[in-house]
Amino acid sequence: QVHLVESGGGLVQAGGSLRLSCVASGITFSIYSMGWYRQAPGKQRELVASIAMTSSTNYADSVKGRFTISRDNAKNTVYLQMNSLKPEDTAVYYCNARWRPSFDYWGQGTQVTVSS
Repeated sequence: QVHLVESGGGLVQAGGSLRLSCVASGITFSIYSMGWYRQAPGKQRELVASIAMTSSTNYADSVKGRFTISRDNAKNTVYLQMNSLKPEDTAVYYCNARWRPSFDYWGQGTQVTVSS
């Protein structure tokens, strides 16, 4: 059974930092592309950042230069370092693991709230 467990969310003031973690189990982590998505109230879920099995990365324009995604295959963990946080970064952040279309898994989400 596949589990993705996020942690590290919370309340932070604008300009602050948080680091999200997502620990995966039940998958061969190293072959999966991992991603962080977010969903704010009343908005669609959007990609924040992704990291391929080759460790190549992709970022939404809104977080480039502020967020960094990384992975540790030995720990089956993907991280999202978030710096210079803004109130508009407030959302539920979800971890995603994807290998092929039928191998696509989500975590339960972790709330990030940035106060102004």
